Amino acid sequence: MANSTSANLKLTVQATGENSGTWGQITNTNLLILEQAIGGYDAFNVTNASRSLTFTNGALSNGKNEVIKLTGTLEANVNVTIPDSVEKTYLVEDTCNHAGYTLTFKTSSGTGVLLCEGHSYTLYSDGTNVVKAGELKKWRAITAAETIQPGAQILANTNGGAFTITLPASPALGDQVNFIDQGYDFNSNALTVGRNSSNIANTASDLVVNTQGAAFGLVYSGDATTGWTYTEK
Repeated sequence: MANSTSANLKLTVQATGENSGTWGQITNTNLLILEQAIGGYDAFNVTNASRSLTFTNGALSNGKNEVIKLTGTLEANVNVTIPDSVEKTYLVEDTCNHAGYTLTFKTSSGTGVLLCEGHSYTLYSDGTNVVKAGELKKWRAITAAETIQPGAQILANTNGGAFTITLPASPALGDQVNFIDQGYDFNSNALTVGRNSSNIANTASDLVVNTQGAAFGLVYSGDATTGWTYTEK
């Protein structure tokens, strides 16, 4: 009977009588792979093309790490993929500058999770799709126009002049975004929330906020007529 490979971490499963003289080396490699899966860390740079995390049979590979930190400035919509059929959990930190583009963590052929700039995630693959088990949301201060992702929590500072924050394109039911007037300047320099083709509060118009100290949230209702609606204002 020949050696085989485990389904998820691609460990070498040694058959009886195989690997004379190399049993210890293969076992040590398997233990190092398990160490990667339990506590390994990798910083993975993404820019303008979809990239795959690797799962090499019987070898250390970046996709086997427990913690993945995504870095870089996006120049296009990007997918970070893991192979189909792999079952694994990940802690993913999105430190990329999205620059208005989307970043998705997914399997090669299945669906995945649309990441929000600055957030950290607990994700798992069930062998078909990547699923979100948890999300740590972080407030992020911005001072210039930007397109945001679902889940964004924005401290908008318009002290240097009015600007527009554009809502996510093609939002899904339950997507949320939140805004705070960080510098108490909306009354002098208004914040515009660009609707990005979706209605806001039953209106096909951008939302102009000129109330000093405003703090409000929007959730996508799933109804095209209502569009984004307030969670509080």
